Amino acid sequence: MKYIRKQTPARILALGFLAVILLGSFLLMLPCSVRPGVNLHYVDALFTSTSAVCVTGLIAVDTADTYTAFGQAVVAALIQIGGLGVTSVGVGFILAMGKRVNLKERLLIREAMNLDSGRGLVSLVKNILKVTLVFELAGAVLSFLVFRRDYPFVHAVGISLFHSIAAFNNSGFDILGGLKNLSGYRDNVLLNLTTAGLITFGGLGFLVIMDIVRKRSFKKLCLHSKAVITTSAILLVVGTVLIRMTEQITWLGAFFTSVSARTAGFSTFSLGNFTNAGLLTVTVLMFIGASPGSTGGGIKTSTLFTLFHTIRGAATNGEPRAFHYQIPQEAFYKAAVVSTLSMLVVCAGSFAMCVLEPGLGFMDILFEITSAFGTVGLSTGITTGLGPAAKLLEVAVMYIGRLGPLTIASIWIYKPRTSVSYPKGTISIG
Repeated sequence: MKYIRKQTPARILALGFLAVILLGSFLLMLPCSVRPGVNLHYVDALFTSTSAVCVTGLIAVDTADTYTAFGQAVVAALIQIGGLGVTSVGVGFILAMGKRVNLKERLLIREAMNLDSGRGLVSLVKNILKVTLVFELAGAVLSFLVFRRDYPFVHAVGISLFHSIAAFNNSGFDILGGLKNLSGYRDNVLLNLTTAGLITFGGLGFLVIMDIVRKRSFKKLCLHSKAVITTSAILLVVGTVLIRMTEQITWLGAFFTSVSARTAGFSTFSLGNFTNAGLLTVTVLMFIGASPGSTGGGIKTSTLFTLFHTIRGAATNGEPRAFHYQIPQEAFYKAAVVSTLSMLVVCAGSFAMCVLEPGLGFMDILFEITSAFGTVGLSTGITTGLGPAAKLLEVAVMYIGRLGPLTIASIWIYKPRTSVSYPKGTISIG
């Protein structure tokens, strides 16, 4: 305990996620978790646990065909913990037991939620748990109206709850079997819109949702909320149009794919049949991802927003601003660092996958690694055929993507600021 107390919040957060992943992998290896006659390797159990905790949705084995009801419940619990965050779940248990949250735990919440201020953290966690419960119950009810037509009552309830948890937490797991995901419901408007709604609100971030509830007017929202909503809307529209232009699918399918590509991982059409143009479009959407403080991954919409407006300001020789606010230089600095580190992770991961799986096409590999890093879960169909080493590589990429490359880097190279200052040098750029 003394060792843990001495660690930085980033290290404790990383260790917390790692502990949950390992615990989940052991639970999934229990005889009561695996269907009779199924030979499950530990690497596949570890892959499933990592994918669930990192709210990704990539699967090495089919969830419904491999795991029992208990195993599927474990996967759902891991998704819920991963989506809310280990810290938020832990604080929720502390509050449920009537105990107070200490300073160290408050710092962990701040680190996990990527917050600038430490005020009101306990009430924030309470609101996060309430928002999650409301959305997931509503999603389960609406999903049940669809699944009840095809499954017995109890089975339909289980599928609906699992689907709602996975959708709101932007994790593309399903328990329908046969590696088909939602392809059987590609024309079902209610399930498509319900799933898309859960994904969208889960990807906006809890801070934005609560800001919308409080302000109830776009003009009154803070800059962060406006940036997230505007960028998300633009990406949704542009993604839908580009996918519809490049693929022979319906507008509903293009819309759903555009929503799901932003870190959810559900699919109604086989991505293995997409053109390179369509795959590239989805790859870019996966790399951008959701928003800070949400259940999704990627470099985040606010990062793209900051980069765009800062570059526009530099090109027009003006100050970077948006919605009558000036964008601080510190925000651009962090956005540039996050984007650069993220590209390095994707490039390094793709190179390593090319070495480990030389028989796969480069576009399939780039798509797979970007999906793992963005904690998306979409695949062109190569995941189940990967070798153990390639699966472990994806486990590492998913873990980095969930915590964030900057957080991972700070775990090892973080140093307190010193009072030493150095003279400014000059470097030619461009």
